[in-house]
Amino acid sequence: MAYDFNLNEVFEMAIQIEANGANFYRKAAGFQNDPADKEFLEKLARMEDKHKTTFEAMRQQVSDAEKEQTVFDPANELSMYLKAMADSHGGEGDPDIADSFTGKETIEEIITTAIGLEKESILFYLGLKDLVPPKYGHEKLDHIIKEEKLHIAQLNGFLKKAKA
Repeated sequence: MAYDFNLNEVFEMAIQIEANGANFYRKAAGFQNDPADKEFLEKLARMEDKHKTTFEAMRQQVSDAEKEQTVFDPANELSMYLKAMADSHGGEGDPDIADSFTGKETIEEIITTAIGLEKESILFYLGLKDLVPPKYGHEKLDHIIKEEKLHIAQLNGFLKKAKA
């Protein structure tokens, strides 16, 4: 049995994923001895905070129809399920990857890992598009995917500067 998501639920996951991304960079920054590297990773964390704010603003624009519940949730467990999906999707800000940091990773390794995780997030959202019917805001997932593509472009730019 397939589960249909609505746009509001997707934004709830996207907001959690961005929070995880910020935590990812803050954790990596905590291991840095070089003040410039630490500041750079903290800057990336703040960038993720801004992405979270962007998704929160986009969520405010969701119509009532795009918030309509698609499943019976008498115990109000849906938010916990959505958080678990966001935490375990294997993409941006993956808590398991962040927890695996040892402090020996270079800035280039951290950014390369982050780019890979962003790509996984795009695949996650593309998969979700199949689970969001048109009446629940299917086409608006393209806005989230576009934001994630911009994240990759930004990170690629940072990676080029770090390697220079």
